[in-house]
Amino acid sequence: MTPSTAPAPTTRRERTLGAPAAAAEGAQLSVRAQPARKVPGPRAAWLLAAVVVLVVVCCASLAVGARGLPLETVSEALIRFNPADGDHAVVHARIPRTVLGLLAGAALGLAGAAMQGVARNPLADPGIIGVNAGAALAVVTGIYVFGVSSLTGYIWFAFIGAAAAAVVVYLIASMGRDGATPVKLALAGAALSAGLFSLMNVILVSSQDTLDRFRFWQVGGIAGRDWSVVLPGLPFLVVGALIVLVAGRVLNSLALGEDVARGLGQNVGLARAVTALGIVLLCGSATALAGPIGFVGLVVPHAVRSLTGPDYRWILPFSAVLAPVLLLVADIVGRVVLLPGEVPAGIMTALVGAPVFVWLVRRGKAAGL
Repeated sequence: MTPSTAPAPTTRRERTLGAPAAAAEGAQLSVRAQPARKVPGPRAAWLLAAVVVLVVVCCASLAVGARGLPLETVSEALIRFNPADGDHAVVHARIPRTVLGLLAGAALGLAGAAMQGVARNPLADPGIIGVNAGAALAVVTGIYVFGVSSLTGYIWFAFIGAAAAAVVVYLIASMGRDGATPVKLALAGAALSAGLFSLMNVILVSSQDTLDRFRFWQVGGIAGRDWSVVLPGLPFLVVGALIVLVAGRVLNSLALGEDVARGLGQNVGLARAVTALGIVLLCGSATALAGPIGFVGLVVPHAVRSLTGPDYRWILPFSAVLAPVLLLVADIVGRVVLLPGEVPAGIMTALVGAPVFVWLVRRGKAAGL
């Protein structure tokens, strides 16, 4: 006869707190008991270094182009602008482009990091939840139905389309007993994206004029934008950034799992909804301003984790600083790689981001959140 194994006795604390709370407390204690993950140097110092790199890239963005300028001319144009000097005029013409790269890059980096945390999906990005598809269809509809022809008009249609697509995806994924799980969010986003892109192609095939207007926005880029495009999207970017940056502690709780997060006192549904609002504001505004630029919000958060570890309170600010670096570098390279023409930043980020992302996945950087 084999001796029977008796079940582990239930402690008085488990009977008092209940299983979920006890599990949450155990998870919290186990997290505290684990040694802190080693990172290459103090994170604050790395963040300061990232800010310095961003400043250098911004200066390069003002100096490099079809008409290259020395840094002395750039600094003089910023300090003592002379409208009669052609070089000074070139520098001031590049300022809105650089500012847009900063804003769109930070928005994409924050949105990508927060999206991966909310969905607990290391491959989550604006394309997964249908934001790009919703914004693209809304812009095409605005051009085809309402005759919108200015970039300022695209902003509002893209933002509305992105927000509507995100809401529809969340509602579809929330159906059923388990609610909006990461897998259901990804599947709902993929299905909706396929349907929206099909509708968009129907409109483009039937209207050559709409196709001609939409083509340059579709590839994604920050060239040709001025302050009339940058300023209308700024309030949405600021509000979305504040919401996401405050959600760092919430995302840390969600990373432990929904049951543990509830045991720690988090309202999982409300936390996801508020964070999703910030993500929609960031993605919709960035997509409206710069077009559907890919891989920035996907690759940067993974690279950032090698510096910060899994703490979203550091992942988010690092992503906000390093994502503009990637976008501006892509834009700078695109200016000079095919002189006298330019390659849009969206194409450059795809060329650079795709192999880098594959490399990160192969080395295990994208494993479990």
